[in-house]
Amino acid sequence: MAKNTYKSNTFKNTKQEKKESKGFSLKGKLRLGFLKDRRIQLTVGLFLLLSAVFIFVACVSYLFTGKADQSVIESIGETGMIASGKEAANWMKLWGAYASHFLIFKWFGIAAFLIPPFLFVGGYRIVFGKALVNIQRAFIFVVFFLLWISLLMGSMIKGGSGVSEWSFYSGGLGYELAVIFDNLMGFGTLLLLVFTFLVFIIFFFDIKQIFLTKNTLSDLDNADEEKETVVTETRETIKAESLGEDLDDDLELSSEADLEDWVIELKGEGEKASEDNSIELELSSEIEEKPEPKELIVENPFVENRPIVPVEKKDELSFEVEINHSSEELVEKAGNYDPTLDLAKYKYPTIDLLKEYGPAKIQVTKEELQANKDRIVETLTNFKIGISSIKATIGPTVTLYEIIPEAGVKISKIKNLEDDIALSLAALGIRIIAPIPGKGTIGIEVPNKNKEMVSMRSVIATDKFMNSDKALPIVLGKTISNEVFVTDLAKMPHLLMAGATGQGKSVGLNAILTSLLYKKHPSQLKFVLVDPKKVELTIYNKIERHFLAMLPDGEEAIITDTKKVINTLNSLCIEMDQRYDLLKDAACRNIKEYNQKFVDRRLNPEKGHRYLPYIVLVIDELADLMMTAGKEVETPIARLAQLARAIGIHLVVATQRPSVNVITGIIKANFPARLSFRVTSKIDSRTILDTGGADQLIGQGDMLLSMGSEITRIQCAFVDTPEVDDICDFIGGQQGYSSAYVLPEFTGDDADSSSSSVDLSDRDAMFNDAARLIVSHQQGSTSLIQRKLKLGYNRAGRIIDQLEAAGIVGSFEGSKAREVLISDEHSLEQLLNSLDNN
Repeated sequence: MAKNTYKSNTFKNTKQEKKESKGFSLKGKLRLGFLKDRRIQLTVGLFLLLSAVFIFVACVSYLFTGKADQSVIESIGETGMIASGKEAANWMKLWGAYASHFLIFKWFGIAAFLIPPFLFVGGYRIVFGKALVNIQRAFIFVVFFLLWISLLMGSMIKGGSGVSEWSFYSGGLGYELAVIFDNLMGFGTLLLLVFTFLVFIIFFFDIKQIFLTKNTLSDLDNADEEKETVVTETRETIKAESLGEDLDDDLELSSEADLEDWVIELKGEGEKASEDNSIELELSSEIEEKPEPKELIVENPFVENRPIVPVEKKDELSFEVEINHSSEELVEKAGNYDPTLDLAKYKYPTIDLLKEYGPAKIQVTKEELQANKDRIVETLTNFKIGISSIKATIGPTVTLYEIIPEAGVKISKIKNLEDDIALSLAALGIRIIAPIPGKGTIGIEVPNKNKEMVSMRSVIATDKFMNSDKALPIVLGKTISNEVFVTDLAKMPHLLMAGATGQGKSVGLNAILTSLLYKKHPSQLKFVLVDPKKVELTIYNKIERHFLAMLPDGEEAIITDTKKVINTLNSLCIEMDQRYDLLKDAACRNIKEYNQKFVDRRLNPEKGHRYLPYIVLVIDELADLMMTAGKEVETPIARLAQLARAIGIHLVVATQRPSVNVITGIIKANFPARLSFRVTSKIDSRTILDTGGADQLIGQGDMLLSMGSEITRIQCAFVDTPEVDDICDFIGGQQGYSSAYVLPEFTGDDADSSSSSVDLSDRDAMFNDAARLIVSHQQGSTSLIQRKLKLGYNRAGRIIDQLEAAGIVGSFEGSKAREVLISDEHSLEQLLNSLDNN
């Protein structure tokens, strides 16, 4: 599958083209080796945390004890603490009195209360490794407002009598600054304060648009649309072979300017590193002439986009500096990850591809309605059942007559008259709903003499569907009240369909697939299509490189062979297990939360994380599979139905014969959503819906949808084969991925016999590297070999068979990784030497 390398999802950094030095340079040596000791880091961090608490309590105490402690501090300064015989009243005693006296009285006044939070934030960052706020921005904020508030308070209270007038509010520093600025500017000091405050807000919050008119805004929008931003996603790493560990904790450059303004030069062996293993770095703000960095497009949406500062390699010594940044900064730089940029030029199917069968018209006349009402009332009256009211709701193929019986009439008595009412109306498919859920009425559904065609175009084009925010929206048709019925396949979460031959089941499948093709992008959805009939779903072959998924060694994406169906179902089970592992690592409960984290760039693809598309498994004829495979098909279907909902794998299973040996109890229990077209018997209706009624449908797309305890009658939207063909041609004619979505490897029972036929004398050239990789990771996985050694699936599969034959990994165990039989690299080297000697 194609990677996310489209230019709009990347960022071109042009800040590498910096100005030449302005004649100022600063060189020095910074020794950072001691910072590698985590104990020192914890010591500094705890000191900052406790200092923040100490200073805060001391400053709060100053509000109550400051005046009393002032004389104590002055007398101690003159005679000494013991000779003075005085004790500080501050809650933190003498040190607290001194700290608060200088911070509040001598220096900053009430602005000093900004210092403890800043110290706490810094200490918290060091101890717990989490930044409550950006440290650099917090420092700038505190420094600015320490001076600004002090000057403001000094300007406001300047001129008062006595020290007490200004000591607490402005501090000595603020008061002195106020006097100086008053002599220079007078009232203009307040104007200067307002100006500096506004300038600080503009730069601190990056405000660029104020009081713009609509025309100006539109001009700016147009100008932004014309700009093309190309992102270079790079990783700021310099390899660490000799040190063998990252220096994240040792060296932190706080901003992008640090990387651009400072050149890091590492002394090699010729200059003899110090004995304490510390690294001597020469820091220079003067940038020498160096080659332009190459523009890289890295297929990794997580890595933050920053320029790589070239580092000269000396004396075969290298090291790795890897700078981690928060997801918020990464999103601010590169924007959220957008999976649709894989196929950025993809166009959704247009409504013109669907046929228009003329405007929908109600085919029921007033005469027909009145005649049916009279016959219903007459039939019930003949059996001594009184009716207080009756009303009709006209649907596309069926009209619902709602009656309210008189008091004292049993509902069961009306239900037993179903055949008598059908006889009086001379109609096929009378269905009585007693009572209608949520209403105090009894419903009698009567087929219309003239049916209305519900076209797929008429329901696709509605706002209810096109503006739907559901995860997997499907539009099935129109209800009995003539409303477009849109539901979410992800909420069902699996759908079991049944219907006799010619009753609309294949059209229903096409309606579901068409709905999803109109709403989802190829990066967001994949289909696994199983078609034992070999003719129903082959039309979707054209969208293989866009929407279909298949086995790695599959020849066709539409699966028709029973054995391949078994392998595909088991492969989906492996995919399910792998996705649950990803959700576990990401601390997410479902695919929606996981993908949102990935879009927000809070998951690292280098740890195996990836954007997960929804997968919809469609089986056109389950009965044929159950006859030929039985338990081999039932077990993986049951597993997927039980567990796959949370990770975005959903099943749509259809059958012509809804008997108990096809829709078994274990399958049926995990399909809460059931959809039935007309079936031949009440037994089949109860099998699929747990109630009667499906045997009384009128056919041609008339269906009942059961979701929980509620059953809805729907006229399925009609989509003809040429329409589906046009949609697939439209999608297939666009640029797609290089291949279909590849499902995980599943070899089945053949895995045991394959290793016995392996010739170890003809081992792959990468055999030894793969063996060392497997033993070092202690994970026998074909996908690991593919990813780390950058091999294709077939070659990696042959290597894993050779590793099994050599006794390095165990046999195939389904969804689990193979057991690694060699525990250490020394034993492995002995085995490899023996293989080479043979």
